[in-house]
Amino acid sequence: MTIWPARLPLASEGLPFILPLAAATVVSLLLGWELAAGIGVLLTAAVSCFFRDPERVIPQTPGAVVSPADGRVHEIEMEEGRRRISIFLSVTDVHINRTPHTGRVTEVIYKPGRFVPAYRSEASRENESNRVTIDGPDAVIGVKQIAGILARRIVCRARPGDVLERGQRYGLIRFGSRTDLFLPADADVAARIGDKVRGGETILANLKVPRDT
Repeated sequence: MTIWPARLPLASEGLPFILPLAAATVVSLLLGWELAAGIGVLLTAAVSCFFRDPERVIPQTPGAVVSPADGRVHEIEMEEGRRRISIFLSVTDVHINRTPHTGRVTEVIYKPGRFVPAYRSEASRENESNRVTIDGPDAVIGVKQIAGILARRIVCRARPGDVLERGQRYGLIRFGSRTDLFLPADADVAARIGDKVRGGETILANLKVPRDT
């Protein structure tokens, strides 16, 4: 199922930011405002870099759970009987969110909240967030998009009933953020705190046994 716009090297959500900057840069050049044009070029390039949307090689290993985001593993904790892996995204990381494991979306819950720095532990509980629950053949998995001190816009295209494939794009968070992955307690976690990960490509964990049918 396709829930993402036609393939572009940039996320379409970035165009409202990129196009005005590019237009202002062109106008500055035409008017001979060299300094303003130079600043415009730098800003356009920086914002375009933030919204980049590269292709990824998705692992086909059975039971593999891939990272839902680019960034660095910040925490690995037990929370309410589930294993939580938290990924912190800096402004230089790709901010496209990808499906960690194949399954059907059963729940999408948006929660308004605060905008404390995403690297703080309380961000998972207190910040604005959007949680997607995916019921797969091996387990029920949750993935939460969490706004940070700079991120003020969560985009989620997944809806209940959608069937998503491992590594499929489903959303993004603008300008610095955090993404939490929730796994069964017995999942075999392959990631370690401090690991640099790539969304849709890095295997964070492996599910141990298929679910009973």
